[in-house]
Amino acid sequence: MRYLLDDDKLVMLGSKIIRALLDAQSPRISNIAEKMKGKSGSCYKIIQRFLQKVDLKQVLLRFYQAEASFVIGDPTEMKRFRAPKTSYVGTLSDGMTAGYWLLVLSMPYRGRAIPFSFVLYSSRTIAEQVTSRNQEHFRCFEGVKGLLGDRPLVLDREFSYHELMEILTLEQIQFVIRLNEGKGVRIVDEEGKPIKLLIHPGDTIIRPNVYYLGKIKVNLIGYLQKGLSKPLWVITTLKPEEGLEIYQQRMKIEQTFRDFKDLLHLPKLMNKHQHHLEQMIALTLIAYNLGLWFGEALRDVTYGHIPLSQVQLCLTGKLKVDLKKYPKWTIYSGLFVLLKQKLRIPKKELNLLSREVTKAFAHLIYGNVRSFVRT
Repeated sequence: MRYLLDDDKLVMLGSKIIRALLDAQSPRISNIAEKMKGKSGSCYKIIQRFLQKVDLKQVLLRFYQAEASFVIGDPTEMKRFRAPKTSYVGTLSDGMTAGYWLLVLSMPYRGRAIPFSFVLYSSRTIAEQVTSRNQEHFRCFEGVKGLLGDRPLVLDREFSYHELMEILTLEQIQFVIRLNEGKGVRIVDEEGKPIKLLIHPGDTIIRPNVYYLGKIKVNLIGYLQKGLSKPLWVITTLKPEEGLEIYQQRMKIEQTFRDFKDLLHLPKLMNKHQHHLEQMIALTLIAYNLGLWFGEALRDVTYGHIPLSQVQLCLTGKLKVDLKKYPKWTIYSGLFVLLKQKLRIPKKELNLLSREVTKAFAHLIYGNVRSFVRT
């Protein structure tokens, strides 16, 4: 936490809170307070004072990695059955279920992702702020577009709408987006002739310099894996083959977002005010990053049989686990290893491991660490 917070008093307090959150495996303040030393009522107030003093969304932004090859945008529905009257809760895509959308921006890391920013919105907040879903997306991207540089933004199919790609094009932001093959999709070639999205199993189709909805110039690539019924169509400003490869890497990272829900139970958050909710989401994502980081080291040592002296090299992407020799390494996520598996590691070895993890974490926060490492 010393690499994330500048005030020593807040460092110690934040460390206790993060540890308690991971122990509780819950983002709710009451559950966190129960895992802290002392009376739960006093601990509850301590957590509240900490949240008032620290802008946790800015702290989360420290996890941004300039060396990462792309940025992932991933929206997820957060259901709120018991809070339909809360100011930030609207209805989800079915038009009936109470909830809001959480859009998380992350950096790829060893087949997982490290979140560094997010925005939440709902049908109610959009209506009250006289805005739209599209503008909420732009607000999120605008806050980090200075950090993107030439790095592509990788998005799923719900982002394949004209207004978004027009803004990304005007802002000269590279993008890789899975195509939504709905009825309104229209792609034409340079002569204005419609392109049919037809492909045979095992084939790859590449169509450079086409126009999405007849207006946005993109490169199109499609691939249908044998045995699957639906093809993967990607539109990108990059070279088509590069765009497809990047999106396929993104598909392997979706486990990250299940970890938020299943291991840290992010959907349990029920704050009355949006600001308080955002603070707790940021706190949970910070806890996730720290838990993932230490858990990855445990995974390397336990299942990858990496020597303690080489843990730092492995975490920073300079050393890889021999997957042919140790295939079990691929089964678990670092956070699962940390929270769910009862590993028996001697105290001396654990102290050595902690020092190596801390050194690697310093490189993570201060940069100059690694490019994307496939798993």
